[in-house]
Amino acid sequence: MPVTKATDADFQQLLQDNEKVVVKYYADWCGNCRLFSPKFKRLSEAEQNQDIAFLDVNAETSPEARKLASVTNLPFFAVFRNGELLETVAASKEEAVASLISRLN
Repeated sequence: MPVTKATDADFQQLLQDNEKVVVKYYADWCGNCRLFSPKFKRLSEAEQNQDIAFLDVNAETSPEARKLASVTNLPFFAVFRNGELLETVAASKEEAVASLISRLN
């Protein structure tokens, strides 16, 4: 499933429309966020993750979405099931994010 850019305007709707959601919070100035983008895309394309929605949220321009996950650092990742926050991690390691995503399966 491709990574979808989300904003405060559509974030709640995307959480409602998808049972399983992984969110990457980033900022344009964040070098580690940019470096993680290809890894996040690869995770979104993995066969075992086809039923999971992957969202990119700019933490600076979407304060409501950022508050929902209590974002502390960037990049920051959160998983939601049925609109409820399950778990979060602030990491730049693909293994940490893959482990977080596995909580949805």
